[in-house]
Amino acid sequence: MDTAPAQDPGQLTFRDAADADVPALVTLIESAYRGDSSRAGWTTEADILQGQRTDPAGVRQVVEAPGSRLLVVECDGELAACCQLEHRGDAAYFGMFAVRPGLQGAGLGKVIIAEAERTVRESWGVREMHMTVISVREELIAWYERRGYRRTGKLSPFPYGDERFGIPQRDDLAFELLVKDLV
Repeated sequence: MDTAPAQDPGQLTFRDAADADVPALVTLIESAYRGDSSRAGWTTEADILQGQRTDPAGVRQVVEAPGSRLLVVECDGELAACCQLEHRGDAAYFGMFAVRPGLQGAGLGKVIIAEAERTVRESWGVREMHMTVISVREELIAWYERRGYRRTGKLSPFPYGDERFGIPQRDDLAFELLVKDLV
């Protein structure tokens, strides 16, 4: 996934999500991770989780929560990606990262994560970025490792039985904490 040339960042605009963005953001997030549309990209979870990835209430909660931002990325005026940034003391949490499947693999993710890291350093003065990734997502974890994130071995259980997070197709799912020093 790292061999394609990086997208020209001059074509991108970054802004905070507004309530009016919620329906389009839900569609974007779902398309990047679930169902057949997600198979056009490489971040699909369709083989390990079915059902929904998020819903309007979950996205709206991120948009409205204090100390939280949902960064919207537009390419030539079109919704291209998003990511959640949450202030957690000396660290920021990075989540809800979605790139439109047809745009994946072209270097856009690298540009977005770098901008997210810059944003949290400047806005909140944090020293670390944290994220959780489903531990069986080896290819995705390797991508983050190439961006400077390290596996911590700290696992938290997957919320089996709570269909708001999807319907697991395996019984060995857990979230692993990944951390990157930002100083």
